[in-house]
Amino acid sequence: MHRAAGGFGALNIYHRSVIPIPYANPDGDFTLLIGDWYKTSHKTLQQSLDSGKSLPFPDGVLINGQTQTTFSGEQGKTYMFRISNVGFSTSLNFRIQGHTMKLVEVEGSHVLQNLYDSLDVHVGQSVAVLVTLNQPPKDYYIVASTRFTQTVLTATAVLHYANSQTPVSGPLPAAPAFQFDWSMQQARTYRWNLTSNAARPNPQGSFHYGKITPTKTIVLANTASLINGKLRYAVNGVSYVNPDTPLKLADYFNIPGVFSMNSIQGVPSGGAATVATSVMPTSLHDFLEVVFQNNENTMQSWHLDGYDFWVVGFGSGQWTQNKRETYNLVDALTRHTTQVYPNSWTAIFVSLDNQGMWNLRSAEWGRQYLGQQFYLRVWNPVRSLANEYDIPNNVLLCGKAIGHHP
Repeated sequence: MHRAAGGFGALNIYHRSVIPIPYANPDGDFTLLIGDWYKTSHKTLQQSLDSGKSLPFPDGVLINGQTQTTFSGEQGKTYMFRISNVGFSTSLNFRIQGHTMKLVEVEGSHVLQNLYDSLDVHVGQSVAVLVTLNQPPKDYYIVASTRFTQTVLTATAVLHYANSQTPVSGPLPAAPAFQFDWSMQQARTYRWNLTSNAARPNPQGSFHYGKITPTKTIVLANTASLINGKLRYAVNGVSYVNPDTPLKLADYFNIPGVFSMNSIQGVPSGGAATVATSVMPTSLHDFLEVVFQNNENTMQSWHLDGYDFWVVGFGSGQWTQNKRETYNLVDALTRHTTQVYPNSWTAIFVSLDNQGMWNLRSAEWGRQYLGQQFYLRVWNPVRSLANEYDIPNNVLLCGKAIGHHP
């Protein structure tokens, strides 16, 4: 609920000086946190969810927590705009009046540098674009507006040329006229820059993910269900409930009765939804194919802690094995949050090289709070510092872990 009370910000991680970037250093760097917003207090929102209601439609959209802000630059110079959708539940479209945007980064991946008039940014996602101030000196609208909603909410900011004497004017730049198909097609144009570097000196394309045979396929279907007369959201028929003991402590100390590794299956169950502290077992160095199947009429956004993953495919309807023929096995980008369109599927590949308990969840906060999440247990029975550090001696213990010692 910290997000609902305004507790959010940006953490920008820049490249190491020894690793080149595939564009000239920008003349400036702006961070824009865009998102839907509620006037209702976080406590009231929580009480509404606890009573079995979904989150209402938001009251507005904000840019950097404000209804009006200004970003200033000099004519002829190029600036980096880092844009993150930090909202609760609503996809947003971002655009700048009279200017094109060159997409250069998506959540740590360098991408092919295509030009866009506007970008769909879904809940939990981040993009970075370069904008050259190459227009006549005046002020221009910066716009973030809701996508796929009957009522369109809009937030504006101002791009101010330093030598401008003319305030913003004219109609706001229009949002895309087309809906889900247009957005899906745009998402497919986000491609890995195979020759550029990322966190390491070796090129991104040196890892040939498309030539690796997955060790396991997991299909995850999100549903909205009534459990004990109240709304809950589930994954493969299981709605997650938080235990009193942190999962990592329970796993480390081998404490029984905290979580279940049998409650959630790797394919949709088709039965009535239940509640459980659901953990799905996997092995260190597994290479997973994960399919997010969305049979609901709403947008979904999924986030995996501890990893990034290759988004290899989007499609409408039901996923089947022959959909693999449509996968991008060459230059799909890596990211940590992906969208799933209504009555559609999204497929990802993920290399499980990070041992631990990792949360896989809806990035839409109401759905996550009411159970649309679970944990992946990435495990190797051989204890090694090469795989995972030991638990700290001063670890704080709670729940059933009280009394145990590292």
